[in-house]
Parts: sequence; structure tokens; C-alpha cells
Amino acid sequence: MPGFELFGDQERKQVQDVLDSGVLMRYGFDGMRNGHWKAKQLESTLAERMQVNHVHLTSSGTSALTVALASAGVGAGDEVIMPTFTFVASFESIIALGAVPVLVDIDDTLTLDPEAVKRAISKKTKVIMPVHMCGSMADLDALKVICEEHGLLLLEDACQAIGGSYKGKPLGSIGDLGCFSFDYVKTITCGEGGAVITNNASYYENAHKYSDHGHNHIGHDRGAEEHPFLGYNFRISELNAAVGCAQVERLDEFIAIQKRNYTVLREALSQVPGITFRRVPDGGEENYSFLNFFLPSEEIARKAHASLSENGVDGCFYWYDNNWHYYRKWEHLIQKKSLGKLPQEVRDSLPDYSQADFSASDHWMGRTISCLMKLGWTEKEVGQRGQQMVSVLREII
Repeated sequence: MPGFELFGDQERKQVQDVLDSGVLMRYGFDGMRNGHWKAKQLESTLAERMQVNHVHLTSSGTSALTVALASAGVGAGDEVIMPTFTFVASFESIIALGAVPVLVDIDDTLTLDPEAVKRAISKKTKVIMPVHMCGSMADLDALKVICEEHGLLLLEDACQAIGGSYKGKPLGSIGDLGCFSFDYVKTITCGEGGAVITNNASYYENAHKYSDHGHNHIGHDRGAEEHPFLGYNFRISELNAAVGCAQVERLDEFIAIQKRNYTVLREALSQVPGITFRRVPDGGEENYSFLNFFLPSEEIARKAHASLSENGVDGCFYWYDNNWHYYRKWEHLIQKKSLGKLPQEVRDSLPDYSQADFSASDHWMGRTISCLMKLGWTEKEVGQRGQQMVSVLREII
């Protein structure tokens, strides 16, 4: 991770097809395309790879989440349960629709704690949204049972986890809807892009209309298309889709490299007393984009992270203090800051997160260090990195 590290001839060839035709938009201009429909091609490939009936590409992972929620009818006043550890896009997409993000604690999977989810359900709850952060998943069977008991939707935010699986099924394909991001630093990239996947034909029909101003895409004349409902512009371009067409064909290659590097580093760190690793639910397989491990205490984790950085070990993240990925630094959400007025239902319904008790999440995140798995490392470099990390960490613990 990420795919841009191995950008090469396959990607250039796909992009050149688009440049040669001059058609950068995914819709229309049929006669100019020379048979090239990159967005359709990528959607078809992803549908087969993800073992689902429907895929719709969007302009980003954030827009994929927004489109997925909207396609399932989520709107003003509805509550969406999400974890305290995720990217800010998770709550941005919810608020954009006038819905309310309900943060709950994570457990040692670094994703949604099913027991915390149960306690957070209210009459307004409509969706449970696990986020497969750093390439691994929540206890999806437990979350599915909760959804079935309460009549809720399960939306998988798999933006960081493409290539992972749970009990033989690709992550993203297990819930009612799944979302991916293909931005510049994901395991495979389109430069910018995202996807909504589902087996629900109605959600798919809503998704492709909603992301193109409500166009129904019937017939060949865009000017004559009807608008069943309001929508927005969350379209992907043919140039971005073209990059994805090449990258998705290389997904197995990228995952294999990540797994090789992950295995070497995990085996090295296993030698250090006091280090334990993130729990992967039974039947789950990560996509190996990050190695996540726990130190004995927050104090030791802080010292370890600082020492790794000082000794030139880059790509190690201490999410506990991260502005983008952990609730403690989401002051714009906590203080309800927006350029315009937040919808009244959102403002009135948002919990007072400045007073929230997420000590269970702090227990795990305060002790967590995550190491990014780069695709460009040689086997020698990975071995040396493992030795260096062991040396640094043994001095701290």
C-alpha cells in the first residue's frame, strides 16, 4: 500500500486509450470512444472480484459513502452508528445527508465493539456502519445479528480494506452495501475515486442516478433523460477509471507483497516481550496494508513512536493523536463547526461529544502503533526494518 508505488506501463496504456479518444466523461459521446468505456469496465471487473451483482463508481470514497447512504433512503434525523476510530469522511458523509453520526467505542479489533453498538441503538437508528480500518474487520457476524434483530442496514466502509475477506467473502460484500476508496494512498488507486457495491438492485438503481444529478440513464440522449429525484455530481472520470482498470488487475500482486512484508515484520516484533497484536475475528483475513500492535501502556506507546521516528523508521502512526482518524482531534464535529448552518435536526440530535466517555476506545488507541506496508520495499529492506524496530522497541519496553 499504496498502488501508486508500482504505477507502470499497464496504467499508462489504459490512460492513453482515453486520451486517444478524447472522451474524459463516463457518459455519452458514444461515437467518439473507439469502444472504450473505462468506468463500465472497472465496474464489471470489481463486481466479479467482489462477488456482487452491482457496482457503481463514484468520485471518491467519501462520495461513495454519501451515495450508499442516500441510495438506501438515509436522510434527515436518521442515526448512523459508526466507530470512534475512522477517517473524518465517515461522519462527513452522514451529516451531508442531514443524518446524525452516533459514535461508539471500538474493541481490540480496532473497529466497532458489538456490545457498544447494542447500547447505542435508538428508535432513530437506521444504519450500523463498521469501518474496516487499516485493512481488517469488525465481528461482522455479531453485527449482522444485531441488524437483523433491529431491522437495520449494515453498511461496510471498506475504504482501507480492499482485498481482505471474512469467512471466504470479500470485505464490502457482506453487508447490504459496501464502499471503497481509490484515492492516491489506497492499496489500489484511481488517483481519485470510489465505489459502492451491493446485491440490492434498488440501491444500485438509486446510486447511479443520485451520483449523476438524478439522471436515469435511459436511452442514448443525455438531454432526453428523466430525473426521478434530486441528485448531485459524484461522477468518476474516464481518466480516473482507466487507472483503476489497470490497478485492479494487479490487486493480487499488491496484496501478496503487503502480506510478505507484514509477515516479516510481525515475526520480528513477536520477539519483543510486551507487544501484542490487533485481534482479527475468526474467519477473517486482513489485506495486510498495516501491521497494528499494542504496547503495554500509553506512556510506552508514545515513547516507542517517538523513538521509531527518531531512528528513521518512517510510516509508523500513533493514531491516538492523529487529526484525521480519531475522535479526540475532531474538534469540528465536537464543536459543531460548519461554514453554513448545520441542519437543525443534526444540531439538535448530535450528542455532546465534548462530554462523551470513550475510555474503552482510548484504552486500545492509546497503546496502538500502526505500521504501513509499502509495496516498494525489497525483502532485504523489510528484514533490516524488522531488526531496527526490534532494537528500538526493546530499549523502550
